[in-house]
Formats: sequence, structure tokens, C-alpha cells
Amino acid sequence: MAEEEKKKSHIEDINRSIYDVKDEVEYSFKTESGLTEKIIREISEEKQEPQWMLEKRLQALETYRKLDIPPWMPDISELDMNHIDTYIKPRTDMKARWEDLPQNIRDTFDRLGIPEAEKKSLAGVGAQYDSEVVYHNVQEELARQGVIYVDFETAVRQYGDLIRPYFGRLIPPSYHKFAALHYAVWSGGSFVYVPKGVHVDMPLQSYFRLNAPGAGQFEHTLIIVEEGATCHFIEGCSAPRYNVANLHAGAVELFVKKGAVLRYSTIENWSKNMYNLNTKKSLVEEGGSMIWVSGSFGSHTSCLYPDTVLKGDRSSCEFTGITFAGKGQFLDTGSKVEMLGKKTTASIHSKSISKGGGTAVYRGVVHIGPQAQGAKAAVSCESLMLDNQSRSDTIPDIKIENDDIDLGHEAKIGRIPDEDIYYLMTRGLSEEDAKAMLVRGFAEPISKALPLEYAVEMNRLIDLEFEGSIG
Repeated sequence: MAEEEKKKSHIEDINRSIYDVKDEVEYSFKTESGLTEKIIREISEEKQEPQWMLEKRLQALETYRKLDIPPWMPDISELDMNHIDTYIKPRTDMKARWEDLPQNIRDTFDRLGIPEAEKKSLAGVGAQYDSEVVYHNVQEELARQGVIYVDFETAVRQYGDLIRPYFGRLIPPSYHKFAALHYAVWSGGSFVYVPKGVHVDMPLQSYFRLNAPGAGQFEHTLIIVEEGATCHFIEGCSAPRYNVANLHAGAVELFVKKGAVLRYSTIENWSKNMYNLNTKKSLVEEGGSMIWVSGSFGSHTSCLYPDTVLKGDRSSCEFTGITFAGKGQFLDTGSKVEMLGKKTTASIHSKSISKGGGTAVYRGVVHIGPQAQGAKAAVSCESLMLDNQSRSDTIPDIKIENDDIDLGHEAKIGRIPDEDIYYLMTRGLSEEDAKAMLVRGFAEPISKALPLEYAVEMNRLIDLEFEGSIG
């Protein structure tokens, strides 16, 4: 009995039952493990790419070999690129109807609820399985308005003149070692182009599923929102759990033109054998607005810091993020804002939950440039530790190069207050229900910022079960 009570005396990890279902690994083409020039040429040839893309890949490989791993990163010594498969093409071409996909792939996305979400609330959907996009569709009305939403390989072939000036402009291979790796072996991803003045009222969504063990996923997302246009893009990610390392090193480049608004929502639910070394960056012009909503769950180690460059006067940025670190997880996440234009504004609100010895780190940068007179920025970091073994750190880096600014920074780290639990218990709640209510309330500002179906998914991911005391 005592042993049974001990098992119940904790908060359960995220319920991953629908995410950990593994498909049999089937593919039509796969490179050897590792990273060589031969492998990169094979990837480019398989995709029938133009010469300029192959040259970019080979240049990125040289850069990767020259760069060191950033010294401040968490320990990733167990990640060995010699044992990572960088390209696995599933046994299907891209389809425009779910019914045309192989049964196992269709079943995977059915479990994840992607086809149902498309029917109810999405203007377009892309679904990537391992290294390639297997499904893509966009509403005809958007296409008539000139909106382009295609997989990135199609964009390279059909819209090369449009994407070439933007590809690698915000995140060059020299950005860091894993950005260089990305450009050497990238595959899959999405391209979105919203013409001037067009409002995409319903969200677009891409979902990235990595099924194969010991594999990497390196999708590239490029979004251009022209003057006065608006768009909401949703990114979902998941993978089943294996006992070997998997790697995710995608790149996201976002261009927000004058007076435009882009909202980018992410739910990352990788498995605990995943190294998530993703890179995201946006450039915002005069009067434009960039809104990030981010939920980071799962993965063995994460390093993710969406970067926003407020280049234009009166441009703005909002970042809202939550991280859940359980046993064996080191989630190093945060944000970066570069305020360069006059009267720019930035609001950063980060929350983290850690339990079971997990580590959650907020690492953030706010840089206010010499020409950014009248800039206003507010940073809030809140961390909740649910036991004595967990860890939470806040590492802010603030650089100010002029005096005409308004900046506030607040950080709070703690446990659930006993007095709050006591108060709720005096109102009739059990101790377990009181704790559950307080933790879910802590996460509520993030779920409120997500579209309804993703707020439901986040609550399912968090899915904390309180059956006894915490800690």
C-alpha cells in the first residue's frame, strides 16, 4: 500500500499516448548516416534542385565544419552526427487529398487530429512526414487573392526568383553551427507569400512529424507578408520516443513588411530522445507587428530563441511562451529582440514549469540600438518548480545604446504557495484539485493566446494528474 501511495505522490508527465505510436519505417530513398559532401549531392540530386541551391548546400557544409558549438549551450555530447540519417524520403509523393496517402501515414495524422482541424478552422494545411511534405492544400479563395502556400521544394522550383533574395538572408549559415547544418541538408518546410493588403482570416498550418529513429528533420519555413497584409501561421511538431538520438534543426525566416501583421504559433511536442536545435528569426518594417506564441514540450534538449529585428519605426513585437521540463529534460528557451527603429515596442512574457529534476532556462536578449529613440520594452519571466530536484534559471542580456527608452524587466521563480492551496481548500477543494487549479491557472495566459484547437492540445500535453502531494 505504501509503495502504491508513493507511485501516486507526484505530478504525472505529459500524456504522450497519441504521439508515441510508431509506424513501421518505410521509405523510397534514404541517405547513409552522417554528413558528407556525397550525401549532400545525393539529397540535391534526389530533389532535382537548381545548381544555385546545391552550391548553397556545399558552402554551408564548409561553414559547418569551421564553426564550433556555442560554449554556453547545454551538453549535447550524446548527439553524434555520424549516427544521424539526414534524409529519409517516405514511400509516397505529395498528395492534395488525405484519402490518397498511404494508410499508415494517414492514420498518423488522423490520430493527431490534423484533417479534422483543417475541416473546421484552417485555410490551408501542409503535413511533413520525416524528410518530405506528403500533403498540401490551400483554399481556392486564398489562391484567387494571390496567396501562395506551398511546400518549400515546390517554391524552389516554381518561385525561385521570388524566394532567392530572401532564402538565408535572415539566418545565414554563419549564424551558428546548427544553422550551417540546416542549410547543408534542409528538406521540406513551407513557403507562404501574402500579397499587399490581403488578410488571411483563417490560420495556415504546417505539421512536422518525425517517425524514423536516429533521423534528423531540417525543414525550412519562409513567410513574406507584404505591406498592410495579415497572416496567422501555426506550426505543430511531434515524434515517437526511441532509445537513440533524433535531431531537429529547422529554420524559420519571416519578413513582415510595412504595416503588416504576422502571428506565428508553435506547439512543439518532441519525444525525450530529441535534440531540438531550431532557429527562428523575423524582420519587421515600419508599423509592422510580429506576434510569437510558443509552447515547448518534450525533447531531451532544446535550444530555441525566436529573434525579432524591429527595423522600422513604430514596429512592434510580442512574445508569449511556455516551457514544461520533466525528468531528464534540459529546455533552454527564450527570445531575442533587436529594437533598431524609432518608437518601437516589445513585450516578452515567458513562463516555465519544471518537475522531476528537469531544467528550464529562460535565455533572452533585448538590444535597443542607438537610433531607437522612444523604444519601450517589458520583459516578464515566471518559473514554477514543482519539487526540490528541479531547476529554473533566468539569464537576461540587455544592451541599451541610447537614453530615450522605457524598459522594465521582472523575473519570478518559486513553488506553489501553501497559503494559496490552503485558501482553495477552505472553499471546498481537495488538496490535489487545488494544486491542479493553480498550475493550470499559471499556464492559462499561454493557452488563451493560442487558437482554440491548439489550446485544447496544449492542455492535453500538459495534462497534469494530481494524485497526492507534490515533491
